[in-house]
Amino acid sequence: MLIGVPREIARGERRVALVPDVVAQLTRAGHRIVIERGAGLRAGFTDEAYRAVGCDLADLAAEIYSTAQMILKVQRPGREEASGEAELDLFREGSVLIGLLQPSGDPALFQQLAERKIIACSMELVPRTTRAQMMDALSSQSTVAGYKAVLLAANALQKFFPMLMTAAGTVRPARVLVIGAGVAGLQAIATARRIGAVVEAFDTRPVVKEQVQSLGATFIELDVHAEDAQDAAGYARELSREHIKRERALIHQRALQADVIITTALVPGKPAPLLIDAETVKAMRPGSVIVDLAGEQGGNCELSVPGETTVQHDVTIIAPLHISSDLAYHASQMYSKNVAALVTLLAPHGELNLNFADDIIDAVVITAGGEVRHAPTRQRLGMSNPRTSIAEPAK
Repeated sequence: MLIGVPREIARGERRVALVPDVVAQLTRAGHRIVIERGAGLRAGFTDEAYRAVGCDLADLAAEIYSTAQMILKVQRPGREEASGEAELDLFREGSVLIGLLQPSGDPALFQQLAERKIIACSMELVPRTTRAQMMDALSSQSTVAGYKAVLLAANALQKFFPMLMTAAGTVRPARVLVIGAGVAGLQAIATARRIGAVVEAFDTRPVVKEQVQSLGATFIELDVHAEDAQDAAGYARELSREHIKRERALIHQRALQADVIITTALVPGKPAPLLIDAETVKAMRPGSVIVDLAGEQGGNCELSVPGETTVQHDVTIIAPLHISSDLAYHASQMYSKNVAALVTLLAPHGELNLNFADDIIDAVVITAGGEVRHAPTRQRLGMSNPRTSIAEPAK
């Protein structure tokens, strides 16, 4: 297949979907790669590096969209700010799109992709199984986000993170509260501990207690049954109103002692749960810092402004968008390996084999055969159950 990699046009996005080191994996499987000039520069990958591994270079994104059978992206299709040109209008009918397509975002995009007979595969929907581990882009990018969140907090905090013994006396270590002990949360714990902070973590899932403690943090417990806290895939469930009320009360209590709070709590397919209300922010120590990694899904803090850093009640609230893009080089390397693993599954011998009997393929394909097949998206679009259909491979 001819695989195309356009430059990302989303504001602030510096990652690239395919890095030179991974190209060989795909060319060995019989694919040919074409990349837009400059697509990797913001992540530290030059056009010469791509040319050296056998990539073709295209001057314009339109050349890629009009000829490639498969498009690899980081962000969902958007609109170029300067020209107003919509990426969606450039797609070749019947082509394959792979990217972080935000399945819980605007569902109209997927209806448009289906109308153009695009086979859209969302990296967020890769199941959390051993077999799919190499394709788990959410985990790889969450690792980057958790690490970077601590660096942002340390930069904004008016205190040292580690304890210091100085001639002027002892400096006490910063106290960090991490909410959500998934991949991002665990990486945040490890990073904060590595630079000397005292860390405690909260998660509704009791099963993560041992992981939190193994990293040297204190686990804050709330009496929640394991089956109520997580689904079969290991992701957090949406809790009852009573549980959420108790959760907020516990977080409020711990927030009063924290210098830094890092929130990572997400429920797949739903807005981020609101865990820190305005009253809690108001009661926190002046100069404290909140880094809200759930900003793209609405935020875990009531006062977060997605994409902005604000100061409310003398507390700095950072709600970054595309935070993994701040470490674009390594984030791109990790994401590229995830994408290449999925491409190899979809087209192991250079030709698309859309086998819905495979649990991974069945999970990630949102649109195929001119239909939206992802049940939650269909529901939000007011559609009935999809017909059984087999998508034709891209020519």
